[in-house]
Amino acid sequence: MVTALTVRLRWLAALIAAVVALALVAFGARDTETSWSSAWTTAVQYPVYQNWSAMGFADQTVRQVFRLSVEGPQVRIRLSNRFGEYPLPVSGATVAASAGGATVVPESVRGLRVGGQSSFEIAPGAEVISDAVRTVGASVAVTLYFDRPTGPATQHGQSLATSYRAQGDHAADPSAAPFTETSQSWYYVASIETLRSSTGDVTVAFGDSITDGYRSTLDADLRYPDQLARVGYRGPVVNAGISGNRLLTDSTVLGDSALARFRRDVLDQPGVGTVVVLIGINDIGLSGSAGPDGVVFPPVSTGQLITGFEALIAQARAAGVRIVGATILPFAGSAYFSPERERLRTEVNTWIRHAGAFDTMVDLEQALATPGDRSRLAAAFDSGDHLHPNDFGYRAMAAVIAPALAT
Repeated sequence: MVTALTVRLRWLAALIAAVVALALVAFGARDTETSWSSAWTTAVQYPVYQNWSAMGFADQTVRQVFRLSVEGPQVRIRLSNRFGEYPLPVSGATVAASAGGATVVPESVRGLRVGGQSSFEIAPGAEVISDAVRTVGASVAVTLYFDRPTGPATQHGQSLATSYRAQGDHAADPSAAPFTETSQSWYYVASIETLRSSTGDVTVAFGDSITDGYRSTLDADLRYPDQLARVGYRGPVVNAGISGNRLLTDSTVLGDSALARFRRDVLDQPGVGTVVVLIGINDIGLSGSAGPDGVVFPPVSTGQLITGFEALIAQARAAGVRIVGATILPFAGSAYFSPERERLRTEVNTWIRHAGAFDTMVDLEQALATPGDRSRLAAAFDSGDHLHPNDFGYRAMAAVIAPALAT
């Protein structure tokens, strides 16, 4: 016989079970959200006329290859229309293991969805994160098909990696044959995230072209952030450098200033624990002259640069992120050099070394300078323009930075 007490007990048991289930769902959702970690990233920029971004895409497929800093059991892709003027129509997308160039491993091709949808739109100024898919390895090819005109494309100008374009829909095509056009920029892909592993918090390398890896070997992943693992550092490292970027000044060509983009490119990265800041040479080198956007940059002072660094430090400390300051590399012999600009660099470096404002400091000037001449890059590390390191110089930077990250 079912009594009133039995009914009440059953009702209470059902209520408790429902509450527990809801709690587990909420906990699981929260745990899943906090367990994602950046494995690759780039700092997105305004469209420019130097690549495909000004015209955008229409009935075209773009395939791009990215090397992850760490692998995980699942990946998800963050796509950005931050600088787009119109809704971005993504008609099809896949992720696959790269087999070199524009070729992908056929059995690894997986459809990429957002909210369960294989086609979707991204509003102007917005970003979306794809649904998770099983990992496909460290070298990840993301392929996007746009059946309608996109308008100007959010991009990253100096990728030091080849991107590929085909006419028509080839999102799921493993062959390289349709991809007859190439670019050395990235489009729409802002980051790739993996489920967090035990390898530690993410380190974001933040700066200008020297962080971006300018003049390193194309498609070789020899930028200094890439090389950290090659010298013994095992934590995830992602690259938020922009070639030409400045600490204090925004530009539609050289990117938002470091001050303006620090939160989105560093502090908003999932899993971030440390940031390495190397920036200032473009503020100094363009001081009192016009940049590539045609805007005349007023003369900068040591005090202004220090105030800018202090603002980055305050943001990092407020977010609980360790901040590592790097001295600005020598540049004698480059187009930027003058005695006055060298004075600025020397004064800023002296402050970085001795003020104790950063949580720790790495002295890249000392590591890469010519012996006996701290104003000039050592010949073995000079790419030839007396401003940017070569592959060996980027390796030397990684060798200096790795111990600072390990402590």
